[in-house]
Amino acid sequence: MSRDQLPSEFLDPRDAAREPVSGNRQAGRSDSSRGQGPGSDAQDDARLTLERAPKADTDRPVEPRKAYEFRGRTYTVRLSEIGTLAELGKFRAVATEDLEEFRYHGEKDRMRPDVANLTQQGLVREKSIPHSDTAPRRLLTLTKKGHQFLRSTGTVPRNQATHYGFTKPREAHHDADLYRLYHKAAEKIEQEGGKNPRVVLDFELKKCVFHDLARLGPKHSAESKRAIAEKHGLQVVRGKIPLPDLRIEYEDREGNMARVDLELATEHYRGSNLAEKVRAGFSLYARAQDAPGLRRVLDQKELTAEILSL
Repeated sequence: MSRDQLPSEFLDPRDAAREPVSGNRQAGRSDSSRGQGPGSDAQDDARLTLERAPKADTDRPVEPRKAYEFRGRTYTVRLSEIGTLAELGKFRAVATEDLEEFRYHGEKDRMRPDVANLTQQGLVREKSIPHSDTAPRRLLTLTKKGHQFLRSTGTVPRNQATHYGFTKPREAHHDADLYRLYHKAAEKIEQEGGKNPRVVLDFELKKCVFHDLARLGPKHSAESKRAIAEKHGLQVVRGKIPLPDLRIEYEDREGNMARVDLELATEHYRGSNLAEKVRAGFSLYARAQDAPGLRRVLDQKELTAEILSL
């Protein structure tokens, strides 16, 4: 389900911002807490953004909101709301029902006040987006202000890209689908002892690959293309470098860096496209209704690959 984009589209100002935006931190917080070293407040807060939120204790008291000064304005937010900003930023768009399920563990009464507070302060936008195959879905995204505020808090590591703003409906729904895909794969990673996952979206990876290919010029050799693919942990398949819908980079049980490339396959996949993704070594996920048809395609191509349930 990878998106077809021209290289110029990677210059969209909504794309990755990897440096924290300058601005005052939480009112009353000393400068010494701004770093992300072990034991710092920023490091503790980052756990809310990089790992799946802990299951809620329904008997615990409501977390108070704290005041943050940013660009001449005071914002009042909970740590849970900063975690929600980070979830939206990593995926650019998230469906409200998926945010409720994965971020708030089904507790709508916890999610709605958080989202309402963020929306009222102009940090988040909620919109009903039409869908070509199903009913419209309500999606959430950061505003530009919300994106800048999130980076200023220092809770998202510098190597984790964040994004903001709705794109075209098809692209917005694609982003939202990747959020569910991520949580399905992250559960498996955690069960195997993985930790500290980092999200890399398809267009982020494509931007890096296109940049390196452009430096080679139009007459680059197959060997040089293969070298670029290997640099980015990818493979050349029939002269092309297939890109996954989503990459998760993480630390394995032994502390070594690892990655998994994920593809959200749909009933619209042609046999050649599906075969390309299998040969590239991507982990395939599909909705239950799409899986039987995809397995038939694999059988016709005489390919063996596991299709995991979304």
